[in-house]
Amino acid sequence: MTTMESTRAATKSPIVEKRKRRDWTNGLLNVWGVLMYLFLFAPIFVIIAFSFNTGRLLTSWNGFGFEGYEAFFNNPNAQRAVWVSVQAGFMAALIATVLGTMAGIALARRPGKWVGIFLALVAVVLVTPEIVDAVGLLPWYVRLGEDWNLVAFGNGLVRLVISHAIFATAVVALIVRARLAGLDEALEESAADLYAPPFRRFTQITLPLVMPAVLAGALLSFTLSLDNTIISSFVSTPGYTPWPVYVFSSLRSALRPEIASVSTLMFALTLVAIGLVALVLRRGGDSSGDIAKTMTGT
Repeated sequence: MTTMESTRAATKSPIVEKRKRRDWTNGLLNVWGVLMYLFLFAPIFVIIAFSFNTGRLLTSWNGFGFEGYEAFFNNPNAQRAVWVSVQAGFMAALIATVLGTMAGIALARRPGKWVGIFLALVAVVLVTPEIVDAVGLLPWYVRLGEDWNLVAFGNGLVRLVISHAIFATAVVALIVRARLAGLDEALEESAADLYAPPFRRFTQITLPLVMPAVLAGALLSFTLSLDNTIISSFVSTPGYTPWPVYVFSSLRSALRPEIASVSTLMFALTLVAIGLVALVLRRGGDSSGDIAKTMTGT
């Protein structure tokens, strides 16, 4: 057999044909992946682009400029709405992180029949429609604040913090539980054998092990609070209108470019927070795959 014939036979071999089909399939999957990312991020790109619109309406492009950002910094009502959202998000994340971390550790390290019941309750909190939570929370706050004269529950910020923390606590608990479920208890048991008290075992062993999940849960709690619209619109009071409710009320008249400008700034803030958490996790020795699993609670 000549060299040319052997080359032709090699190119027609099943292995080469299978490799060609695999390369063709991988190429299609790569194109599909790019299209999916474009589909997911196209609205964000549109908002960022229109944040530099000089027109009076968000949907009408008039030219490139920074009038939208200037309008926000000259609008005290919009600034207060953003500040209320940041305050509520920070305090709700703090409460949810503390309670959710304790619950997640208990779920992972204290197994028993109660775990299934507690997980079912957590699942109910996660899957319950927000409109149901909102309808249930509003009369509860009215009864506590007016009928029982508990002044704190008449404060709009307190209402927002509690309402947002309820859902976020369930999220943090599942993330922390998922983190600890994949870690061996040998270190904690060794510390107990060496007569380390429970509090010291928790602060020096358990908490450092679960810290990546705690940071991820805190970040998710903050972002979930910033994004909450339905519950916030029910429980907020005059003077404590969060940013999503402010944007929703703006739909009655017209969307201004400053809406897109603030949305862009909040998106940048979220990216910075995600980057800081990823940096902390990376310095803690986690790989990119571990970081993704921790952030998603798997």
